[in-house]
Amino acid sequence: MKARKRFGQHFLTDESVLDGIVRAVRPVASDRLLEIGPGPGALTARLHRTFASTEARANSVESGADGRFVAVEIDRDLAPPLRVRFPALTVINEDILRVDLNDLLAAGQWRIVGNLPYNISTPLLVRLLAQLPRIRDMHFMLQREVAERLAAQPGTKDWGRLTVLMQLWCHVDQLFDVAPESFAPPPRVWSAVVRIRPRSSVPEVAPAALDQVLRHAFTQRRKRLSNALQSLAIDWAQAGVDPGKRADAVTVDEYVALARSLPEGEPIGPAVNQDEQ
Repeated sequence: MKARKRFGQHFLTDESVLDGIVRAVRPVASDRLLEIGPGPGALTARLHRTFASTEARANSVESGADGRFVAVEIDRDLAPPLRVRFPALTVINEDILRVDLNDLLAAGQWRIVGNLPYNISTPLLVRLLAQLPRIRDMHFMLQREVAERLAAQPGTKDWGRLTVLMQLWCHVDQLFDVAPESFAPPPRVWSAVVRIRPRSSVPEVAPAALDQVLRHAFTQRRKRLSNALQSLAIDWAQAGVDPGKRADAVTVDEYVALARSLPEGEPIGPAVNQDEQ
C-alpha cells in the first residue's frame, strides 16, 4: 500500500517497535481502545488479538465488532480492508480532527493509541485535552521534537504553551525513540513514543484565563513577563511571580498563579501571534 503524502503517512513497519508499543499499552479485553490512523494495520493486528482471541470477548459477544475497539482512518482506500481483516474492529472513515469526540468517547474511560501524522499531532493533542475526563491514557508515536516539547522542563528551549497545558493536566513520559528507517517511507526526522496519563487532581484555574496568559507570554517569549503580559491586569503581588522572568522560565504552577490573579470578567484582547510554541 502506497503512502499518501497529503495525509502525512509514514507506515510503521519495524516489528520490534510495534511490539514495544503493545508492551507499553498492555491492552486487555475489558478496555475501550481507540486507534488513530491505523494505516494498513500493522499495529492494529497486534491490538486486535486482545479483542478477538480472548475467552472474555467470546463470552461477551457472539461475533463482530462490539464498539470496544475503534479505529479512525482518514484514507478511504485503507478503511474497507481494515473492516474485512479485523472483525472485532469498528472502523470510522473520517478525519480525526473532524470527528465529534464528545460522541465518540461518550461510553466510558478510553485508552488511545496511534502513529500520528506529524501535521496533525499538535491540534489533535489540544482537542484531546478537552476530553481528559473520558480518557485513561494515551500512547502516541510523535515527531521526536514534539515529544521532547511535551516532556520538557522550564528553562529549556522546548518549554512552550502546549508543554504547560499538557503537564498541568497530564503526566508525560517519553518512552523510546524510533529511527526513520522504521517507517515506509522513512520520514526525514526521528520519532518517539510517549505515554500521556491524565492527573488525578489538578489546580483549579479558569481555562480561558490560563489560555490567554499562555498565548500572551509565548507569542512574545523573548520579552520579560512584565512586557509580554502588560495588556492583562495581572496582580503580581497576588501571583507571587517574578515579572522579570521570560516565558520559558515560568513553571506550570506559576502560570496557574498568574491566571488566577486576573480579575473575573476582565475583557481580554487577542495576543500578537509570533514566536509561539
